[in-house]
Amino acid sequence: MGQRIAVLGAGPMGLAVAYQLAKDGHKPILFEADDRIGGMTACFDFSGLKIERYYHFHCISDHAFLTVLTELGLAEKMRWVETKMGYWYQDRLQPWGNPIALMRFRGLGLIAKIRYGLHAFLSTKRNDWTQLDKIEASEWIRRWVGEEAWEVLWRRLFDYKFYNYASGLSAAWIWSRIRRIGRSRYSLFREKLGYLEGGSTTLLDALKTKIEALGGEIHLRAKVDCVHIIGERVTSVEVAGIQHPFDKVISTIPLPYVPKIIPGLPTEIQEKFRSLKNIAVVCVIAKLRKTLTENFWLNTNDPQMDIPGLVEYSNLRPLDQHIIYIPFYMPGEHEKFSDPDQIFIEKTRAYLQKINPTLTTEDFIDIRVNRYRHAQPICDPGYLDSLPPAALPIHGLWVADTSYYYPEDRGISESIGFGRQLAKDATAC
Repeated sequence: MGQRIAVLGAGPMGLAVAYQLAKDGHKPILFEADDRIGGMTACFDFSGLKIERYYHFHCISDHAFLTVLTELGLAEKMRWVETKMGYWYQDRLQPWGNPIALMRFRGLGLIAKIRYGLHAFLSTKRNDWTQLDKIEASEWIRRWVGEEAWEVLWRRLFDYKFYNYASGLSAAWIWSRIRRIGRSRYSLFREKLGYLEGGSTTLLDALKTKIEALGGEIHLRAKVDCVHIIGERVTSVEVAGIQHPFDKVISTIPLPYVPKIIPGLPTEIQEKFRSLKNIAVVCVIAKLRKTLTENFWLNTNDPQMDIPGLVEYSNLRPLDQHIIYIPFYMPGEHEKFSDPDQIFIEKTRAYLQKINPTLTTEDFIDIRVNRYRHAQPICDPGYLDSLPPAALPIHGLWVADTSYYYPEDRGISESIGFGRQLAKDATAC
């Protein structure tokens, strides 16, 4: 007979947990505080276009994601596209992302180019990250590429995403990002990224349908107020004043929320969760009448732009309008995070018109702003050592979020793979 298990959070990881539990004959009951499933992959109505609030793309190395698509009968909906990258530097839009673009890049000396290219190439070939785990990222990069390439190609990417945390990041975490993008290439000169027909909603709806067909339940607008513990055993989950008994509880909500929702945890574990830091994001999404550039991904190094880059999503997924994501990353405690939407909208207009001066006011169809407080864990050297084990010393309780598949960056595929394994581990004992 299957176990009755509560799953907290209906982002990709929580859905993957519930999906695996249901497949294995258990009864998952999923609680989500939002009015929709998906977390950062959830979609919204953008003036008649259903699209993700935050951009996502897929790489050919996203095995867990591709596996679940096959299981759900969605593999034929996957599309692969040859995409381009660009770099905005010194008021000039330049090609980027392959050896020829690197060698032709204006604003960087030959030796700096060679050092940068060698570092990127060797990072894609590396598999063992353990030696990088205790190394600080900016020092690691500067040692390889030199001060010139660091200043031109890397520093502002760090500064405009991590601000005062930019000098305390793990080299293993940065390496995993370089490797993932590098391995999305099917040659040195061509990059291939993927999208799912219909966007993330296609996957989310299929997971929801499958979970419910197998006997699971998904409750929206169901904020968990407390996970109750008696002795050293989890007993129930409280929602809207009602306690629901469970055999086990698996939480996938952002770790900073855990101490409040699970107050019965040992003090030392609560302190570990409270000490973790996250980057927030104010993500602006613009709908234009014409294209901005030919690139999917555009890095920026411009003292007048407080962004590390932008994503022209419609250069990956064909749409009737041109869609651009402009992410403003910052620590959640930074004063800019509370700035009104209009400030970010005005910045977006100015930045896009600077990159493409042919854009007029009439070319902007609509602009929306979405915010997410815990968008990115700040992974310092030795990050995994700072995390309690996912299987907490409370019988029947597991806690994890995107931090737990460090050094991999947050992503749909990583969340699916980790979530499915978490479900198996939780029911194996």
